[in-house]
Amino acid sequence: MSSVQDVPTAHTPPGGYGEVMPPPVLAGCDEPLAQAAPDLRGLWRAVDVQTDGVPLPADHRLRGHVERIEQAGNRVVVTAGGVVHDMVADGTFEHGVNDVMAADFVTPITVAATFEHGALVLRPRGMPDVEVRRWREGEQLFWRYDTQFTMCLERVDDPTRSESHAHATG
Repeated sequence: MSSVQDVPTAHTPPGGYGEVMPPPVLAGCDEPLAQAAPDLRGLWRAVDVQTDGVPLPADHRLRGHVERIEQAGNRVVVTAGGVVHDMVADGTFEHGVNDVMAADFVTPITVAATFEHGALVLRPRGMPDVEVRRWREGEQLFWRYDTQFTMCLERVDDPTRSESHAHATG
């Protein structure tokens, strides 16, 4: 059995990863999910995105969003939009996301991660009122980016088949 502690923390490569997602970070790690962790694993594609209850236009860039979520123990890796955000959901900034923003692949971010009431909750350092949440409702994944948008995603692969993750486009 491979532990999450045996896998080095991944980071976004300079300039982002480009058109093709890098291979899964936690491939081969079979540590069971932490007791409080919701199972968010898989490759997900946006099916609906809304701001203040109003759907975003069909040509909005977020409508094409695809993300891969890997999990083992209390570790989560979200790969999407050119970034690889690898974190331990222990509520600390030290073990949270210490990477760059997807907006420019340069601006540093530090984000604490926790599992709360069936959701992965992210809180950026220095922004006490901002929360980013991911949770499941049945077969769908929801991603609320504070007050900016709420996205509904559908799974497009089997999370137990890591080879399908390695070839997905972001």
